[in-house]
Amino acid sequence: MSLPIEEIITDLRDSSQPLRNSRLVDLSNLNSEELELWEQAWANIKPKRRQQIIYRLVELAEDNFELDFESVFRSCLKDQDAEVRSKAIEGLWESEVTSLISPFVNLLEQDSSENVQAAAAIALGKFAMLAELNKLRSGHTSKVCQALLGVISDENRTVEVRRRALEAAAPLSLPQVEKAIREAHQSHNRQLKISAIYAMGKNCNRACLPILLRELSSTDAEIRYEAAGACGELGEEAASPYLIELIDDPDVDVQVVALQALGKIGGSEAKGCLQRCLNNPSEVIRQVAEQTLYELEAEESPFTFRV
Repeated sequence: MSLPIEEIITDLRDSSQPLRNSRLVDLSNLNSEELELWEQAWANIKPKRRQQIIYRLVELAEDNFELDFESVFRSCLKDQDAEVRSKAIEGLWESEVTSLISPFVNLLEQDSSENVQAAAAIALGKFAMLAELNKLRSGHTSKVCQALLGVISDENRTVEVRRRALEAAAPLSLPQVEKAIREAHQSHNRQLKISAIYAMGKNCNRACLPILLRELSSTDAEIRYEAAGACGELGEEAASPYLIELIDDPDVDVQVVALQALGKIGGSEAKGCLQRCLNNPSEVIRQVAEQTLYELEAEESPFTFRV
């Protein structure tokens, strides 16, 4: 650290001065003594300034993977301001440290803020995926599953929190998760239905393909979008003709995700469509088709090395 933590705190605390990245970068990799001093000072920094700091730290961490603000983000999970807590969770989304499971579960189950609960659910999705890949111990897996399934089934929770929990649990190949996805899709709530369609792709359950193919012709563009993306996740060539029809969809986002899904599925039909789209009148479609075709051909190449 180029400056003593006390000087950094003094500089950052002053709300009359603009935040300087050079000071914020110095909060990377704090040792235990520095962190203690930081936590003592943090509570006395004005709420608006705390929000500014946490937002900027998340931005810096996204731009530079060598920066490590995990200790600061973890400390901010206990902040009195819900916006700070929510942003701190976002800063930890990529972390696979299992000691974060309990704090995230507690925030999901007990926090007073809907936004914090939703952010915690999203963060637990990382651990649901690790559980599905058998990279979590059984105790951690059980805790993640119980927390997410408990929230999904709790109708006293807001739709936003329940849908984020459903999306997070989606990778888990459990009968309870498959049931939750089906029930959400059959609900009369549009947002839950959209999340269920997204979850079908992440759940990789081929039995959902007929449902997704029907949803590709929905009058709702967002539903078509999620259904196309889910078809790409399933990777079934039977979906290709339906996705090809979406290249002429009135919604450009649906067109783009359909092309990307075809790239994930592969096969001669998908590849032929992508090649034809290289001459599409739309510059967006041409660019997406070119990039998707490049990725598909790189995947098919026998000389592609995977680390």
